[in-house]
Amino acid sequence: MSRREVISPPNRHALYDVHGYSPAIRFGDLLFVSGQVGSREDGSPEPVFADQVRRAYANLKVILAAAGASLDDVVDVTTFHTDPGSQLETVMAVRADEIGPAPYPNWTAVGVTWLAGFDFEIKVIARIPEPRRKAD
Repeated sequence: MSRREVISPPNRHALYDVHGYSPAIRFGDLLFVSGQVGSREDGSPEPVFADQVRRAYANLKVILAAAGASLDDVVDVTTFHTDPGSQLETVMAVRADEIGPAPYPNWTAVGVTWLAGFDFEIKVIARIPEPRRKAD
């Protein structure tokens, strides 16, 4: 039977401790990543929205890497937006740069009224790849 394993990036940012949650949980070959926002190391938000989205993806990639995964291993994405109507064009542009070409992961976008001082959040589920075997 699989057990939960906390995955933490090398330089945890302040929000994990302030709000009391794990960056990600590995369960078997699945990785459940907590919502990532565009926070700087001190927990403060990037002031420019596009930079906040880019930083959220950067924070996400650090956690994926700590588990031996990448954006290529993501199968399900949920994003949260404080003003989807005015933000979606920017989010789509950054997402295209980050996710790359098809095949795309599943994606659900949700409009919300509050994200603890942030305007964008992304959470994912990824399948952690098997370690590559060295050729004999």
